[in-house]
Amino acid sequence: MPYLCTVNFYYKKKMQISIGKILFLSMIFVTPAIFAQADSSEYKHYRFGSYGEMLFQQMDYGADRYKDPKGAPRENRAYISIPRTILAFDYKFSDDIILGTEIEFEYGGTGSAMELEYDEAGEYEFEIEKGGEVALEQFHITKRFAPYFNVRAGHVIVPVGLTNAHHEPIFFFGTSRPEGEMTILPCTWHENGLSILGAYKGLNYELMIVNGLDPNGFSSSNWIQGGKQGIFETFVMTSPAFAGRLEYTPIKGLRFGVSGYYNKTAKNASMPQKTAGINANVTIGTFDVQYVNKNAALRANIIYGHLTDALRLSQINRNISKATNFARTPVAEEALTYSIEAGYNILSLFRLKQKLTPFIRYEYYNSAEKVPAGMAEMPINKRNIFTVGANYALLPNLLIKADYAMRHIDNDHFNRENTFSIGIGYTGWFIKK
Repeated sequence: MPYLCTVNFYYKKKMQISIGKILFLSMIFVTPAIFAQADSSEYKHYRFGSYGEMLFQQMDYGADRYKDPKGAPRENRAYISIPRTILAFDYKFSDDIILGTEIEFEYGGTGSAMELEYDEAGEYEFEIEKGGEVALEQFHITKRFAPYFNVRAGHVIVPVGLTNAHHEPIFFFGTSRPEGEMTILPCTWHENGLSILGAYKGLNYELMIVNGLDPNGFSSSNWIQGGKQGIFETFVMTSPAFAGRLEYTPIKGLRFGVSGYYNKTAKNASMPQKTAGINANVTIGTFDVQYVNKNAALRANIIYGHLTDALRLSQINRNISKATNFARTPVAEEALTYSIEAGYNILSLFRLKQKLTPFIRYEYYNSAEKVPAGMAEMPINKRNIFTVGANYALLPNLLIKADYAMRHIDNDHFNRENTFSIGIGYTGWFIKK
């Protein structure tokens, strides 16, 4: 992460699918990677920092999308939460050996909570599970050899997609992270492994090998997101995953990024004997672009994902024990999301130092973009979201955000879902010595 890491990161149908495949192949065979440039000039010995968010949301729809054939019923409800607070600490053992750590507190940390769960059959039940989460988001040692070559080992960010690579609240306009990326991918995605990273003349890269996904956690509404391991004390790495990102900055403020991911997930299953004989290979390709200057910002990205043996895996997952808390719903063969957002500081027109930036965002995502033969279509997972809002900067790294999001499901074949949100987001280093 650009501010809170040891390393500063600078980081319908057939046509869409073919573009996604071309995108992935051109990326994965050239240089899949995350961009990152080792920089130890900001502090001499150690530094401590944080980022976090507080969020209020008012919805006009019910929580159970499967209660009615038309989707979520009309219902006014509101929530206030602290989605995440991250504490970061970096320490230099020497100028070329650096420790980076981050601890994430989601929704106030851990505890006991009651959740009402709705499944795709229209049934629901009460379950006891964690009310929040305390997670080690990063814990790694970086050995610096040169600006263009560094080695990192430990618990690292998997920089697949724009938001995973740049996930702090000052790097997106909305009160929440883009919904498409948060839905079909783990976000923020962090795994155990080894990476090589560096930068050279506007090019920033990272290549990594990390533990893979558990295919028993894949689902219809979240595609591979639930496959991120974590229900056991150790992570299975029988079949490792390969990921990476490459970013290019040709001129100041303009950045292009590509990233990729590949994992043969079947051997990483919670019960691998049940997935023997299938592949369940996950392939992901992404492309994003960003232009930011003093008063304007434009960001766009696309993520395409493919899963082999989706039908057979869905049949296996249907019989997974309820004790795992896995969704046990069908998983699609392909998933797709793309988005674009733009904003402009209108106070610059009056030559004021403060920043008030109205913005607009459009997202499309479908966690079941294509299902295999023999599986029923899942149109309720096809979403178009239009969001308008504004960010007010109390400080460059402290924002007040407000927005109104309008979600259209399967081209309005299901009830619309509208959300008004207000949030606060910050990021920064508090101590540097």
